[in-house]
Amino acid sequence: MSATTAGSGPVGPVTEGAGAHGPRRARASLRAADGVRIDAAYEPGPGPVGGPVVVLAHGFTGDLDRPHVRRAAHALARHAAVVTFSFRGHGRSGGRSTVGDSEVLDLAAAVTWARSLGHSRVITLGFSMGGSVVLRHAGLHGLARLRAEAAGTARRTGPGTAGTAPGTNEGRTEARGGAQGAETAPEAPAVPQAPPGPGPGPVPAAAPAALPAPLSEADRLVFAGGRADRTDLVIAVSSPARWYYRGTAPMRRLHWLVTRRLGRTVGRLGFRTRIRPGDWDPVPLSPTALAPYIAPVPLLLVHGDRDPYFPLDHPRALQRAAGTHGELWIERGMGHAENATDEALLGRLWRWAERTGGGAGA
Repeated sequence: MSATTAGSGPVGPVTEGAGAHGPRRARASLRAADGVRIDAAYEPGPGPVGGPVVVLAHGFTGDLDRPHVRRAAHALARHAAVVTFSFRGHGRSGGRSTVGDSEVLDLAAAVTWARSLGHSRVITLGFSMGGSVVLRHAGLHGLARLRAEAAGTARRTGPGTAGTAPGTNEGRTEARGGAQGAETAPEAPAVPQAPPGPGPGPVPAAAPAALPAPLSEADRLVFAGGRADRTDLVIAVSSPARWYYRGTAPMRRLHWLVTRRLGRTVGRLGFRTRIRPGDWDPVPLSPTALAPYIAPVPLLLVHGDRDPYFPLDHPRALQRAAGTHGELWIERGMGHAENATDEALLGRLWRWAERTGGGAGA
């Protein structure tokens, strides 16, 4: 495999070669659009050249070499090619974690690499923080597509007035103020939740003319990018719906890890995770704010009813935001993210992808 330009794929990849039947198992160093190097790996799977590929996005403090990530990748590789990667600040990747903001650029680089290997159908599958990233990535692409269509219509019909798009992002103070709202489910799901007040519903046809501004720098780069990193199907497992959630003890510990100097030292030394200090500015669009824009890309939300991080109002808020488009599975007895996702569930996820079209060959 040859190196590609910055922001679009591998730089200095180390591979095990390519054969007559397409690329073989490979390890590569990718470059995200902002220049951060991302460690990635590829397993070809059993299917034909150009068949579907799963791009797997791990949770916070994970990386592609963690046993639970490898287990999920090996199980999925029985069905399709698999790309795994380490988010920035994790494992061998460069940079520092932004806990869901700039990570959309890491996913975009991994998807672009997967397509460069000849795969025309890409399934993005994320766990916990990775779930929020695959939702945001797909939503930003959907928002960009709708905005482009609205601009094309405006050019054909003449100037008009642009309204404010639904799903505008909650401010930092407001988000923190509502972070510990009432929990309506026994045990909880994974990461953020819907903004305070009613969540956005399906997007009206005229809404995309206006951006739910301000976009973070990473959101802007994905929004303004091309279609090489688009996804064809999205699966989010144990994903948060909103930012700043502190309603459970594990999430309060996570906030200490991220926001305190001592916590970040523990993250670096104990979890091999390097975390960027400081607040988001601006706050990136939340998964709930972007969920309405994912359609028509198929969307599956999966959440355990015994998730200790996020209660069930998180996946339900995401489903409400996606409208009739998003499908939700509540898994009885399931905990959180990769560690709670067994091979039987991974097999069901793959069968859903096949039925939905993501498992179809090129």
